[in-house]
Amino acid sequence: MPEVQPLVQPPIFQGGGEKWPRRPMVLLPAYDNREPKHTLEHLTESKRPDVDTRQILSSLLTFSAPVVRLNPSKVSPKSSGKKPKSAKLILVSQSTQSTNARHGSKNKRVKKSKSENTHQSDVTLNNSKKVVLNRKQNIQPRITPSDSSGISRLSSTVASSDSTQSNNSQSSPSSSPYPSPYGDLIRFLGSAISLRQSTKMLTGPIPRPYTRTFGARIGNLDTQNLSNWRSWLEVGVRFSGLPPNTTTRDVWEAFRKEGQIATIELFEDNSGSRDGRGRARFSPPPKRPFWESGKYPVHIEAISISVETNISLDPRRRTFLAPSPVNPQIKYPECTTILAHCVDFGIMYEPTTMMGMHRVVPMEDSQISFRLNLLRREIDISFQLEFLDPRRENPPEPGSKKAAEIGKLDRFETLRFRIPFAQPLVVYDVGTFMQPVLLISMETPPNFFRKFDELHTHEPTASYWNNMDAWYRQTDLLYNRKRLRLETLTLRKSKPVIDIGRWTTFRFEFDIRNGNRSLYNTTCKALKDFNVEITPLKGFKLIINREPAVWSYIDKPISKDERASRSALEDLTDDSVPQLSFPVRYQLEVCISQGYLNEHNLTKIFIDRLMSMDEAEAQDLLEYIANQKKRLYRPMEIFDIKIISGSSSRYKIPHYCAYTRSATVTPSTIYYNTPSVDTSNRVIRQYAEYGDRFLRVRFTDEKFQGRINSTDKETMNEVFTRIKRAMNNGITIGDRRFEFLAFGNSQFREHGAYFFAPVEHLGPRQIRNWMGDFQEIKVIAKHAARLGQCFSTTRAIHGAKKLVEIEDVFHGKYCFTDGVGRISKFLAQMTASELSLTAPDGDSPSVFQFRLGGCKGVLAVSPDIGASEIHLRKSQYKFPASHTGLEIIRWSQFASAYLNRQLIVVLSTLNVPDTIFIKKLTDQLTGLEQAMVDEKIALSLLQKAVDPNHMTLTLASMVLDGFQHVQEPFMKSLLRLWRAWSIKYLKEKAKIPVSNGALLLGCVDETAILQGHFDHKQPRPGATVQERLDSLPQVFVQTSKGQNSQAEIITGPMLLARNPSLHPGDIRIVYGVDVPALRHLKECVVLPQTGDRDISSMCSGGDLDGDDYIIMWDKDLLPLEWNHPPMDYEAPKAVEAIADVTTNDLTSFFVTYMKNDNLPSIAHAHLATADYMDGGVKNEKCIRLADLHSQAVDYVKTGVPALMPHDLRPRKWPHFMEKNYKPKEQIYNSKKVLGQLYDQVERVDFAPEFETPFDERILNAYERDEKMMADAVEIKDQYDMAMRRIMAQHDIQTEFEVWTTFVMHHANQSKDFKFHEEMGEISCGLKDRYRALCYEKAGGKDFYQLAPFVTAMYRVTQEQITQGLAEYREHTVSMGEERRVREMTAKDMPLMSFPWLFHSVLGKIATGEIRPSGGKISTAAPVQEEVKKALSKKPRPDWKVQAGDILETTEGITHPGELLELFHHDGGEAATSPKNVGTPKASAAQMGQPENRPTTSERRGMSSHPTVPKSVVKSEARTGMLIDFGFDDNDNDSQSQLSSEPTSTSEEKEEGLDVRTSVLDRLAGLMNE
Repeated sequence: MPEVQPLVQPPIFQGGGEKWPRRPMVLLPAYDNREPKHTLEHLTESKRPDVDTRQILSSLLTFSAPVVRLNPSKVSPKSSGKKPKSAKLILVSQSTQSTNARHGSKNKRVKKSKSENTHQSDVTLNNSKKVVLNRKQNIQPRITPSDSSGISRLSSTVASSDSTQSNNSQSSPSSSPYPSPYGDLIRFLGSAISLRQSTKMLTGPIPRPYTRTFGARIGNLDTQNLSNWRSWLEVGVRFSGLPPNTTTRDVWEAFRKEGQIATIELFEDNSGSRDGRGRARFSPPPKRPFWESGKYPVHIEAISISVETNISLDPRRRTFLAPSPVNPQIKYPECTTILAHCVDFGIMYEPTTMMGMHRVVPMEDSQISFRLNLLRREIDISFQLEFLDPRRENPPEPGSKKAAEIGKLDRFETLRFRIPFAQPLVVYDVGTFMQPVLLISMETPPNFFRKFDELHTHEPTASYWNNMDAWYRQTDLLYNRKRLRLETLTLRKSKPVIDIGRWTTFRFEFDIRNGNRSLYNTTCKALKDFNVEITPLKGFKLIINREPAVWSYIDKPISKDERASRSALEDLTDDSVPQLSFPVRYQLEVCISQGYLNEHNLTKIFIDRLMSMDEAEAQDLLEYIANQKKRLYRPMEIFDIKIISGSSSRYKIPHYCAYTRSATVTPSTIYYNTPSVDTSNRVIRQYAEYGDRFLRVRFTDEKFQGRINSTDKETMNEVFTRIKRAMNNGITIGDRRFEFLAFGNSQFREHGAYFFAPVEHLGPRQIRNWMGDFQEIKVIAKHAARLGQCFSTTRAIHGAKKLVEIEDVFHGKYCFTDGVGRISKFLAQMTASELSLTAPDGDSPSVFQFRLGGCKGVLAVSPDIGASEIHLRKSQYKFPASHTGLEIIRWSQFASAYLNRQLIVVLSTLNVPDTIFIKKLTDQLTGLEQAMVDEKIALSLLQKAVDPNHMTLTLASMVLDGFQHVQEPFMKSLLRLWRAWSIKYLKEKAKIPVSNGALLLGCVDETAILQGHFDHKQPRPGATVQERLDSLPQVFVQTSKGQNSQAEIITGPMLLARNPSLHPGDIRIVYGVDVPALRHLKECVVLPQTGDRDISSMCSGGDLDGDDYIIMWDKDLLPLEWNHPPMDYEAPKAVEAIADVTTNDLTSFFVTYMKNDNLPSIAHAHLATADYMDGGVKNEKCIRLADLHSQAVDYVKTGVPALMPHDLRPRKWPHFMEKNYKPKEQIYNSKKVLGQLYDQVERVDFAPEFETPFDERILNAYERDEKMMADAVEIKDQYDMAMRRIMAQHDIQTEFEVWTTFVMHHANQSKDFKFHEEMGEISCGLKDRYRALCYEKAGGKDFYQLAPFVTAMYRVTQEQITQGLAEYREHTVSMGEERRVREMTAKDMPLMSFPWLFHSVLGKIATGEIRPSGGKISTAAPVQEEVKKALSKKPRPDWKVQAGDILETTEGITHPGELLELFHHDGGEAATSPKNVGTPKASAAQMGQPENRPTTSERRGMSSHPTVPKSVVKSEARTGMLIDFGFDDNDNDSQSQLSSEPTSTSEEKEEGLDVRTSVLDRLAGLMNE
């Protein structure tokens, strides 16, 4: 390799100074005649042989490109009179050109030298060293396929610039688009391209780096030594000359007789068209070198002919060696295969004893293969399994019909399972020198596969086939699979051949004959180097299988065969034995399913002891075992454990929460979770007395593997069949059979659903009937979505309301008010009081996301409507539903705006400089480091980057209280966690906070003052800045981030977007204005209702029914291109059911959605394509992917899946996407902005602080008696159990993550953003629950009552931590080794978050109730007040509404439980035709519309007819009656009688109205006072 001498080392681009290009520096090598090499494809600055000509052009056409010099003395022979045969290329940067000019450097022309073997081209670079470009005539430079027209255009451009420059030698290099010094090089590349006329050149993306050599070795590529192909791990055979309609099956059938085919790839050009070329890989190598003939016959099935294809051996492209992570000089084979005598499947019965449940031995024609794959970091075991009829054990009478059926399904199946290194596992050496034996014990089951006939696994249109397509994922291994069709899902499986979900211990006896000893030794050493320890296990024993007796004690027979084999006496005995109560039985199955207890260790004595205990005590005991997360081999020892009683269902919980039992169904087993406290929904509240009969179920891949990904192949069919079977047949726990009920909308996206165990007169069907009338909704997807609307987690708001119907605002086909209604200021304040919340300025929130019967969306505060009124639009009404009152999901509040990968890649395409993003990232990283030691910086960052749960404001208030200054351990741990969490998302998501921005709920301008988007107002090319500003749509944004905590109205140009933004038109430039009539709206973005198209739909197809909008007024982020034309996406026609939608339709749609949910795949493909392709998100493929993404988003409503065509699937992935499971040749190092941001960040591990002393200001504040300390200990024990339960359920490592919701890692059952919201609800429920217990023990909520008890909580925690540290410093001897009594880790140390349930009380104690002036933290008072106000809680009023949750209309009252049916005259779900309807003129005038501004009716395309609430007609009825609302005045006399029950009398109506009116008057008077 030649020596490279860089002229200048380019620094990291920081902005300012010398302007280095953002593309990589390119090195063009020159070689001497001893190493003839290809010249034009080589070397980047990382010295990889993977640069193509497009990359060379990209760098050379950058004016200030730093180019390097190749030292001629190192690459050419010093022979007089001889010219080197290889090429030399010397390019000098412009700064060097200037230097050479000053020193009198002259241009020299190199003469051409013609010879038989050499052709030399001469190129002159002005003011630089000469360039000699040589190439052998018989070596054609390989130019990566693209379009030659690109080079032609470049050459013509340069030619014209050269001509101009030759006439004016004084012109600067930048006077033309491409500087003259590069013109000759470009023309040379053009001439090189002409050598390959069959190849399309230089358009489209930068292709995969590729190096071609000729009889030489470059890197790991060996093209000379091809004779030893038999020793290769795999052999590739290239073929060409096939018709375009050739399929992978045609190639497979042709080559199958030569050996085991691993992959087949049919090459395509950039347009996705096949060019007749391809490659087949064999592993292991084929039997013979069949490629030597150069031709091979292939039969093309599509045209029924055979063709001769050209074939050749593909040179070996790697050494098939994997370097050791411990010592890179040591290299192991990528794959090592050892044969085994046998493999035992079973469980660990005791720490040194395995119970073998099934043994597999080699068959005559197959072996047991133990394959160590270091490339995939896994162990791959394959074997053949014999399935024999289990009825042979107790055969029926000979000659009977049953006897004739025995053995009909006997068979052999080829199976394999994979054990990844990353999975929790323990490897023991339990063999001898003469007989090596390895024992692998796993916490979770590996993935099992069954091999199908490879012939039938090829898809007609696929251009790639892998032999893994023939391996189908398995869920159950049993003799007769048909038995599963009608069986419910249970933890116990009925007579499996191998229980792949429960038998997770494997014992391998290896065959060490024929040289296998060295392979075994190599395998063991490689495992150790790759961090898989092999530990000797002394005293190991293997015992034979015995049936788990525990099921016979607690269950009745579960299969027909078992029931038939039992006597009547046994059945009678079973019925007489009392069963475990359901709470205890459920918690026992929690422990068994999670692996803390094993059914084989449980005996009848254990069950009898459990039955004899009090139910609550037994439940406490089993919950304690589950919280410890440790395997118990001797279950009887648990009865000696002394614990503080604290069952999860024994204590009072917040009124808006409920206990929820949950299950996780995986392909091989099922896991149950200890009941958790979750925010409830209307269905749970309605049937609260049956709360223990609801089961929340989630379907995922095996534990720690996350969600089940969609696939267009058939390999996961058995997994989806298992899910469908569970939804059809139900899940059985003890004597309860849980049946499918429905699924919430967010649950659906996370593959979850609710199940219900029916009782007499109440089952899933009755509950669905209560939820609403869905008969008119024939679209299955929409039917499911409307059912899910009832399962939104909400908080009920009690009290009476008056409901008014109003019209939507349409212009053309666009609805400007989709999902938004109004709520009176009085009702908003009453709602805020119920929720115990206020806005930072002390007022109520301005916008609420809600549910009301069958209505959904948001309600914005309107000061001009009646005191008790709620105004609903037709777009908010979805279906008739029972009225259960107003329900609030969330409300408007400030959250910081963050950039992310999608936003950055779109803004970069719109010409925001990369340096802007890099600077923001660098500033954030620097600030996070300084915040650990500087309180001012910490306070500033915590207030700027506010998370959705507002935990950063909580941390800010703790900093203000001086806890960071005194290095309080909990405070110090929280700051460390916040830093690590922030850096994690900077690295993984490019989540960069934007201080001048916010994430806010959207609503509409009810005054119609704001200017919307008008097509005719769009600026022409070359418009002035003022003209561009005048054309922008207007928005109103008011936040509390202003000076002195005053509300600030943001004005000027700003960015408006939604997540995710994929299309270049998804980010809109809008103009913020101040509208006095809208100043009552805060912490929300108000969008116009005028214009040709609504702004919300331009932002990634959004609406106003609860969408969050990113608003950023950071001038640095304003792109050069404003308002690219938005995507005009229309959802495909929805799929409707022929008849009424059934439960089977719903469950089938659920499973089909799981199989076809391509939304994550499409988003990943878009990001990879945007980074790889020129043009970024404007690339044609990205536009198609953005459209496909919108279709995938609508899949949940339309039922039409978004299927990603093959040509849109990325062939290359940028390194920042961390596709570690992809082959290395498919990963490239991205040099675009996202790659730069990724490389700038290094992850930080979180380590809690335990050793710094606790705050003496709190420890010494009060004197505490023994009872107070004992009460604190009791509640802390209960709190710690609940905290550990949450940690175990979600696989969270520390309590600090639960307390702050800054979770570093979790079970991957939800997406990170959604999980952050969910954890906010869980954490809030936990804190509220144990605060209530503390209030009881302290004697009240008053500070002077509570403060002494809080200091007792703090003292108890300090004592436990001190004891833990003392045990950490102590040592003990165990099994001959000295060990610490306790490790100082979050897992082993006592918990310390308990006293911080009252962080504000601790702050007052530490600083004094009134903060003294001149404190240790010199922070401006306004900043302190901002944080304190943001965290303040408005106390609830003493009065409560007594009139009930009734709805009043002008015609009557709707009581709770009655069916609320709105807009009944339209028949069906809010299906309105577009109307040009505006806001009433009178209303606009009342709200302060200026006289000189056109009214709504005068705007373009709007109706002049005002909208007024029409009379509403209602049929007064009792519970169960329909309530009919109408807009037609002729309906006033109609009374729709839909029930046989008598209607209320006029006296009853009047009495109800009088009571209601008096209540409203009283409440309004109280509020006015």
